[in-house]
Amino acid sequence: MSVEQIAEILSRGERIDAAQAKVLWEQAPLWLLARLAVEAKVGKSGDKVFYNKNFHLEPTNICLFECRFCSYRRRKGEPGAWDYSMEEVLAQVEARKGCGATEVHIVGGVHPERDIYYYAEMIRRIKEIMPAICVKAFTAVELHYMIRKAGLTIEEGLQLLKEAGMESIPGGGAEIFDEKIRAEICPQKCSSVEWLDMHERAHKLGYDSNATMLYGHIESIDHRIDHLMRLRDLQDRTGGFNAFIPLKFRSANNGLESLGETSVVDDMRTLAMSRLILDNVPHIKAYWVMYGKESAELALSFGADDIDGTIEDSTKIYSMAGAKDQRPRLTIGEIEKMCAVAGFRAIERDTHYNEL
Repeated sequence: MSVEQIAEILSRGERIDAAQAKVLWEQAPLWLLARLAVEAKVGKSGDKVFYNKNFHLEPTNICLFECRFCSYRRRKGEPGAWDYSMEEVLAQVEARKGCGATEVHIVGGVHPERDIYYYAEMIRRIKEIMPAICVKAFTAVELHYMIRKAGLTIEEGLQLLKEAGMESIPGGGAEIFDEKIRAEICPQKCSSVEWLDMHERAHKLGYDSNATMLYGHIESIDHRIDHLMRLRDLQDRTGGFNAFIPLKFRSANNGLESLGETSVVDDMRTLAMSRLILDNVPHIKAYWVMYGKESAELALSFGADDIDGTIEDSTKIYSMAGAKDQRPRLTIGEIEKMCAVAGFRAIERDTHYNEL
């Protein structure tokens, strides 16, 4: 099937399959992907681009896993390691009480000594300080470890966190679903089946969540398409994903440093194809901390309709991997300008995409 025929399928609002996606990804001119992706974006969110007022908590970067792409993890006692006490974490929350944030995003290393009871207590105490804040916390990888460590079932663990005040799950840890690739880049992490199962069970318990894909390392276009198709299949079953976030591999200070990084053109193709394949996921996020502000602005012309939030210099995951913004922070004025330049309106949202 030709690029033109596949473009016509998409213009009619119909779904493409994996073979058609590959033709489009590899052969379509960039301008055509941009046009098709923006058409799909406008069909879902009109002229709106979403952001939220948020901050991150990263309680520790001590991690028992050794993922080759990771610039963030440390062993206990290594230079650059941190391991905040409960009181230090809560002090960070206390310091943000007046910042107007509607979401706290909590992720970190998979700490070998901490189970789900510790983190449930953390959430309860955060909610005591900021009762209205939405807690979006813990990747499926973190959840898989902390729940098993406590000897609970997945449902029991997720219910415990829900009762503590957790409402949503971020999309990290998905990496690439192909198990041969995972065996090379993150062999100790939970499997792709376990990652997908965690989100499916969470959706059935009333959580919403996001999904990610780490691209630009040793994977192929086929692996990216397979990853997106598996997410689309799960979304057909549950409808629980709010947003998909393509995460560009950043190469500084990790075991895959020699690979370098993908081009901005590849970034834009990946964003556009994500929008076109994931026809059942409401939002595509251009995570500005990872792309940089200029590329995030460009991404709005390739189907993205969300740029995450203000962040307030509260995450180190991408700065440690060489991202341009070493102290990530965006003002509302900057967000509004980025959206206006791309021809869209900036709309503040909460975690669940209610407009504020």
